Amino acid sequence: MIEIKDLHKSYKMGKNSLHVLKGINFNVEEGELVAIMGSSGSGKSTLLNILGMLDEADQGSYTLDGVPIKNLNEKLAAQYRNKFLGFIFQSFNLINYKSALDNVALPLFYQGMKRAERMERSMAYLKKVGLADWATHKPNELSGGQKQRVAIARALASDPKVLLADELTGALDSKTSYEIMDLIQKINDEGRTILIVTHEKDIAQMTKRIVNLKDGVIIDDRKITQVRAMQDV
Repeated sequence: MIEIKDLHKSYKMGKNSLHVLKGINFNVEEGELVAIMGSSGSGKSTLLNILGMLDEADQGSYTLDGVPIKNLNEKLAAQYRNKFLGFIFQSFNLINYKSALDNVALPLFYQGMKRAERMERSMAYLKKVGLADWATHKPNELSGGQKQRVAIARALASDPKVLLADELTGALDSKTSYEIMDLIQKINDEGRTILIVTHEKDIAQMTKRIVNLKDGVIIDDRKITQVRAMQDV
């Protein structure tokens, strides 16, 4: 599903250059649930940006579902993101003046789906995350956990190959975090490939594999026995 080979990324810092990724080799099979961990400056956010086609490597290759991801202009990158990826963010990134249903439907609007079809699909995904009764509510009428469920439904609505989650529980309390991870585990159980960037060890333990980055290199990559999230709630 994802193949990363000898990935390097540097950023110009005045007259100097900061080498952030230093030869990353990293594969993800379809249906995996992977946590990417590392302290600030480890390169995990840069790696996520490259995986999300928000940035491009200086050297190496990135292949997603058999498609080489390289030399993309903004239009093609946007098309590929729409086709392959769903994003979930710590800050939810919901539009405050739109209802939960309209927020979920937004990616489908940009795909050109007719209104009736996108509303039907969006409601189905709100139901999937347990928020059908909150479809007409705006984000300021929802709890943090509910907002993240809307964001998950939005990410799923376009049926992406891969979900990329950046600190998806970072703004939530422990109980709500475990509820969100329980939902993520169930989505993964259906065969969805999911990558989660997190600094929280307990959240990482609820995935199936943990990849640790330090100073731009992978120092540990191990499969784990998955902890079911709700057992600790």
